[in-house]
Amino acid sequence: MTTAPHTPHPPDRPARRPGRLGYTGPGGGAWSYIEPPTEYRGTTVQVCGLFPFGTGASTPMIGVPVGRHLYTGSAVCFDPISWYTRARLINNPSVWIEGEPGMGKSTAVRRMVLGLTAQGVTPLILGDLKPDYAELVRALGGQVLRVGPGLDRINPLDAGPWRQVLDRVDERTGAVVRAAVTDRRLNMLVALATLIRRGPVNSDETTVLAAALRYLAERETDTQPVLSDVLNVIRDAPPQVRAVTLWQTDQDLPRFREETASLHRTLLALLHGPLGGTFEGQTTTAIRLDTPAVCVDISGIDDTDELRTAATLLSTWSYGFAQVEAAHLMADLGLAPARTFFTVLDELWRALRVGHGLVDRADGLTRLNRQKGTGTAFITHSLADLEALPTAHDRAKARGFAERSAVLMIGPCSEQELDAVARVRPLSNAERREVLSWSAPPSWAGAGSETVGRGNFLIKVGSRPGIPVHLEPTEVEKQLGNTDFRWTMT
Repeated sequence: MTTAPHTPHPPDRPARRPGRLGYTGPGGGAWSYIEPPTEYRGTTVQVCGLFPFGTGASTPMIGVPVGRHLYTGSAVCFDPISWYTRARLINNPSVWIEGEPGMGKSTAVRRMVLGLTAQGVTPLILGDLKPDYAELVRALGGQVLRVGPGLDRINPLDAGPWRQVLDRVDERTGAVVRAAVTDRRLNMLVALATLIRRGPVNSDETTVLAAALRYLAERETDTQPVLSDVLNVIRDAPPQVRAVTLWQTDQDLPRFREETASLHRTLLALLHGPLGGTFEGQTTTAIRLDTPAVCVDISGIDDTDELRTAATLLSTWSYGFAQVEAAHLMADLGLAPARTFFTVLDELWRALRVGHGLVDRADGLTRLNRQKGTGTAFITHSLADLEALPTAHDRAKARGFAERSAVLMIGPCSEQELDAVARVRPLSNAERREVLSWSAPPSWAGAGSETVGRGNFLIKVGSRPGIPVHLEPTEVEKQLGNTDFRWTMT
């Protein structure tokens, strides 16, 4: 291209500054298009010689690399543990992940599991329904338990490796440990009873269950109690159990049996009903925390068996968290190395919507805060799943799971869903438009066309502007997390 030479401005006129493309106007020689320079990323040690042409990244670079910024192409790193412990960007290590089915929620969590394992964190997938994580955990050399009819069994009263702790602590610490174990067992037993009844357990019945569990704990040996032990204690009605009721004398024994008849029937239903084969008896395979990761695969349970699915999820949560608390106590006492855990709670809504009061039980089981050295990922399709709960109390309590989460990862979803999210975390109009654009109808191009919005997430922390990121799994990740493998078999 030929341009006229630039003529300097006369001294009596102010100098004209060139624009981004040069001088405009006659004789200016402005370019119509300038190709942007190639961008490279590196540490300050590697690129220090390029100063002053280097610039800091606009997205966090601490944590697991989850993808690239949708606009700048820069790498985005995120996981709740790194952002809490190292970056100090959030006030607790938790993330709520939601989006339409098949749009990459589990893929994003698998990426976090993979990266955190490399950092020495132990991921715990407590209830893998499809399964989404079992193959990845096996590839990492971790432990996979298959729980369900005819498979591994978890004793809902199994409090984990507390016996190792009790044998090596003083009497006062031992009393605290036994009280914590009893509380966890009681919470789990009441949750199962609530499931069987499809209704609440009253305060008198809860008191009797607590007394029965304390009675068993005082006589506990190396074998942990099972559901039938609780039933036998209530049936035998020892004085220590009747002491918490109004019917304490031998003459009051018939009245005690009458008042606990409903509880007796509930325990019989637990033992001999649809849940008995899965929950009655000792745990067949204990969780081992000395492995890189642990996955409890419950895909062997039929999708239509909501009762068993919810009960199994609650039991695996309780058992897994008991293992975590025991590991931390042993580390505090100098009996084991300190560990950090990342718990994954997938399909949260499936456990909560089965029966009244389960939100309180799940909240009691899962409330592992930053002081417990545990990060948590809650995964669901929509906040609307929580609105299907039976009472206003349960719905409000369930929304607390999302409200307490320090980070929201929002995948493709509807406008109605964004209205619900906005009640938990403020969203700007630009953020809403961005997320809605990911739910555009797919192309009619046929085979080979990519699903619009798959792998896109908005990472939202408080009132900060959300970070739009695209996650593209590697070929190995696709192989280890292919939930559509039955559609690709030839």
